[in-house]
Amino acid sequence: MRRLMARIADFIRESDKLLLLLCIFTSLYGCLAVFSATHYLENYRPVIIQLLCTVIGAVAATVISAIDYEKILRRWYLSAALGIIPVILTFFIGFAPEGTDDKAWLDLGITTFQPSELLKICFIVTFSAHLSYVKPNINKLKYLVPVCAHGAFSVLLIHFQGDDGTALVFAVMVLFMMWAAGVSWKYFLAAFAALLAASPVIYFFVMNEDQRERITSLIFQSEADISGPLYQQWRGRMALANGGLTGQGLLNGDLTQNGIVPYGYNDFIFVSIGEELGFLGCMAVVLLLSAICLRCIRIARLSTKDSGKLICVGVFSMIFAQMVINVGMCLSILPVVGITLPFFSAGGTSLLCLYLGIGLALNVYKHRNSRTIYLHD
Repeated sequence: MRRLMARIADFIRESDKLLLLLCIFTSLYGCLAVFSATHYLENYRPVIIQLLCTVIGAVAATVISAIDYEKILRRWYLSAALGIIPVILTFFIGFAPEGTDDKAWLDLGITTFQPSELLKICFIVTFSAHLSYVKPNINKLKYLVPVCAHGAFSVLLIHFQGDDGTALVFAVMVLFMMWAAGVSWKYFLAAFAALLAASPVIYFFVMNEDQRERITSLIFQSEADISGPLYQQWRGRMALANGGLTGQGLLNGDLTQNGIVPYGYNDFIFVSIGEELGFLGCMAVVLLLSAICLRCIRIARLSTKDSGKLICVGVFSMIFAQMVINVGMCLSILPVVGITLPFFSAGGTSLLCLYLGIGLALNVYKHRNSRTIYLHD
């Protein structure tokens, strides 16, 4: 019994309690925001799911942190199967919930599941394993080309699924992780030049009419756009303006509580927070998410293994990309691409998978020094 208690004490001492507490506190803030944003609907299911997933996610993250991440990386093929197979199933039996036009969900009967969220976590595992394996030769084309193909596969898979917003997040993750692995800046410069040259082709032949319209409307705004492509963002700006410095108070947002802000508890929850808690409430969101991102980078720096560093960079880039894109959407800086705000937007799949990613970062922290010796040993 004494040995068991000593093991538990070691586990608690070696865990990154700061990161876990930051995530739990951020999730609870998110639950409060979801409760307020859905109050007018008199439907408490979203906030109940959010609270339940916070508890389950925190437990899952703790469990994952206890397993040496090297063992997880050695069985990368299991993560590949777990992430890719459900996404492929959406091409055959996927469905689009009300308000969306992408068949990117699976109906499990009692609830729905978005496989692309799980694929993000599985991709971090498989890509970290691949990059750490070839890192000494990463800048040789014979190794770099397969790495690029690995990264492009997930981006294109989600693109063909129809969720270009999530595909963009994958692309950011690929770039950050390749940079962390030591890919030469010359390759990034060449890739940027190629992307710039291909941008007209992407705009006219890859993007659909709706996507092109959202971009052009954002640049050349007109009165007609306010009731068309910019409807969400126009309402969002009105709500943010209503909030001012301190907001109108929880459950009291004029636009939020009347359902005028579209998806005010999901994609545009940042806007709902801005109207009800004001600029200070929005700053608290940004600071909390930034603190989580910085903690992931800190763990990456503490890790003595390349694979551990890459995992943490992958988790960081996933959260960072979603935060920047979502806030950019809400502030009308970026076009609407259907990206949720991490830990805040309503959605059980997203929150649970975020905690799986945090579990990987906690895992790296706990196993950052394999030579730790405990007195009871």
